[in-house]
Amino acid sequence: MIPLIRLDAPMLVFGGPYSNLQATEAVLAEAARRGITGDRILCTGDVVAYAADAAACCDLMMASGALVLMGNCEESLAAEAPDCGCGFEEETACDLLSRAWYAHANRQVTQQHRAWMGGLPRQLHLELPDRRRLAVLHGGASEISRFLFASAPEPVLAEELAETACQGVIAGHCGIAFARRLTGGGLWLNAGAIGMPANDGTPRVWYAVLTPSRRDLTVDVLPLAYDHAGAAAAMRRAGLPEGYAAGLESGLWPSCDVLPSVELAARGRPLAPLRLIW
Repeated sequence: MIPLIRLDAPMLVFGGPYSNLQATEAVLAEAARRGITGDRILCTGDVVAYAADAAACCDLMMASGALVLMGNCEESLAAEAPDCGCGFEEETACDLLSRAWYAHANRQVTQQHRAWMGGLPRQLHLELPDRRRLAVLHGGASEISRFLFASAPEPVLAEELAETACQGVIAGHCGIAFARRLTGGGLWLNAGAIGMPANDGTPRVWYAVLTPSRRDLTVDVLPLAYDHAGAAAAMRRAGLPEGYAAGLESGLWPSCDVLPSVELAARGRPLAPLRLIW
């Protein structure tokens, strides 16, 4: 059964902590600053990935009381799989880079962490005061590691939305924040990732705040500054690939293998905060 959460107060949503302890601490501090408690914090998965502190990020998220979805990284680590399950083509830059961080994370996480990961839900539903529902996914409705970016054709997003039987979707995995209103009134929101910048040439990371009312939902997609230099230094001390450590500082991904042409053309162009009323 898919867990159902009543959304009757502001909720802070983020994806991809990615083992970045400094960014995870910063987003939880932002939630506290806004008076948003753990049961109104939502993570769309991939607590563990590229950065240095897999175990510490798991401990922090477990202690936070936040709602956490299973990402493909949690699925793989829980099962002690040989790779992250991101769906990268073999021998691409993304595939080669992922081998190093996955091996590092696999050494750090404990059996307790794996048990927690294995028990996370693969989907959640949020119900608004007007009874509309948002399905919370990691990637796609049926494929946990599906990359769905802002440029995805509307029929693709509409088909994924229809599969959930909800009126909107909150997803993660792709790492670049966007909010898109679909024909017919549906919503597709990706709150971005906290653990890695959005390939926009700045070290900022992204999250969203959902504010419900009796008649609509206000979605604010917002940047967050944090100690990216400290996170990069931790990666270098751990001997992780320099590409991702440098990416934390430059705001540019070391590989763009997964990007569609629209997102690739926007590389290095700073994102702007956005507000959508749904």
